[in-house]
Amino acid sequence: MSRTRLRGVVLAGLLVAALGSCTSDDVGGGFDVRPPDVQVDTPELRKVKARIGMEDCEPGTGAPVEGGLPELTLPCLAGGPDVDLSSLRGPLVINLWQANCGPCREEMPVLEEFHQQHADRVRIVGVDFNDVNPDGAMALVEETGATYPSIADPGGELMAEDTFAVGRRGLPAFVFVDEDGVVVGQDSGGVESMDELKALVAEHLGVDL
Repeated sequence: MSRTRLRGVVLAGLLVAALGSCTSDDVGGGFDVRPPDVQVDTPELRKVKARIGMEDCEPGTGAPVEGGLPELTLPCLAGGPDVDLSSLRGPLVINLWQANCGPCREEMPVLEEFHQQHADRVRIVGVDFNDVNPDGAMALVEETGATYPSIADPGGELMAEDTFAVGRRGLPAFVFVDEDGVVVGQDSGGVESMDELKALVAEHLGVDL
């Protein structure tokens, strides 16, 4: 095998590893995976979204604040309005996940249960984080029955933001935003129960449910 072909095989293997799990090394992977042809809003994705009743993203109305989310606009997964993150207000739980993340699959039903019971007091918004596989992402959403909205970050834009550094350490992860738009906490590793999620909400947002 020529040196050129061998180098291509090695790089391809590394890229598969970078996208195949959700450890801290793999999420970033050292690669700039920003293919211009990744489409997060297609007729097929919209059909899946409608079939499962997944909600559209809701842009906020606030102005940027010190200590808040970054001034970065991202698309809604599978159609819907774009969202300027800095406009969002809480109490809000942002959940970072990815199509190929096993622990994300385990916790998403818990997040859906929380959404169904407590969305009137604390909202959940997902972020399909640094993920170039929107079809796989929506397949995971359908499998787990998650209907809360998710923002899409196919280009890894949030990888450069300190606010979302928790996602670089491994997925799933949480970012907590208070009613003033200030980021008041982070957590990683996922949750296994409603009680665990409620405890995080009480700790970071001061909301007892």
